[in-house]
Amino acid sequence: QVQLVESGGGQVQAGNSLRLSCVASRRTSSNNGVGWFRQAPGKEREFVAAISWNGGSTEYGDAVKGRFTISRDRASSSVNLQMNSLKPEDTAVYYCAVSRSAAATSRRDMYQYWGQGTQVTVST
Repeated sequence: QVQLVESGGGQVQAGNSLRLSCVASRRTSSNNGVGWFRQAPGKEREFVAAISWNGGSTEYGDAVKGRFTISRDRASSSVNLQMNSLKPEDTAVYYCAVSRSAAATSRRDMYQYWGQGTQVTVST
């Protein structure tokens, strides 16, 4: 079992930045792809970004391309999501997840372990 803990959420004004961090309880996740998803009230969980096991490949959802950057530090089993130029529509609970695959993937069904989520609120 892999436990994931997200941190870094909060409330910011539009145009500002936040950096989310996800730390895994076991180094097993260092051989797996990791992704970030988000869920706003009344909406389905949406893919945000993913990174491959070695950080060599990344994917981004269309809504965040050019604004968000995912990175990982395998030594510390952490994956970070730098979020710039935030918009009110970015408001959601953000979840990190570990994939069954080593690749970066947007497929939600590929993710087997999920964190508890961290709230991001962007105000106008």
